[in-house]
Amino acid sequence: MGKQYKSLEQRDIDFIEKQQLFFMASSSGEEINLTPKGYDTLRVINNNTLVFASYPGSGNRTYRDAINNGEFTLLFTAFEGAPLLIKTYCNAHVIEKNNPKYEKYINMFTLRQSIIRNIFEFHIYAVESSCGMSVPVMEYKSQRNELKEWAIDMDRANELQAYNQKRFTPPNLKEL
Repeated sequence: MGKQYKSLEQRDIDFIEKQQLFFMASSSGEEINLTPKGYDTLRVINNNTLVFASYPGSGNRTYRDAINNGEFTLLFTAFEGAPLLIKTYCNAHVIEKNNPKYEKYINMFTLRQSIIRNIFEFHIYAVESSCGMSVPVMEYKSQRNELKEWAIDMDRANELQAYNQKRFTPPNLKEL
């Protein structure tokens, strides 16, 4: 049923690019973080590279795990159509605003650029596919816009940068 290989195949890329939702798990020696991700936040750069645009929220464990050489798994699952699961096993690098790649990557996303908190470049070292036959069939209706609207309101009030810096810099992550 399942198989493991070293990089994404074209059928995996096609599948990933259609997903409205994916799950990200990470750890760098602290608790394992597992979170669903939506919006227009993921791009496939090539067979071994994904880029993720992170928006503000209740935590930033992704950043903590990336700067501490943590491990990441991104899970993509079919909720409609034929069953399928794709897992990518990755390491991540934070692409800061002073990195030449930042401008290239940020322009790939439709999210308002000023609300993107961090950009992560994921380097895939293994891919696993499996049947996904136990995943329920569900119908996609729409994105929830509350978080995006909150971040835009914070940005318009010139409060978003301070919010991100105060709450989600590495020393404060343990307080979450």
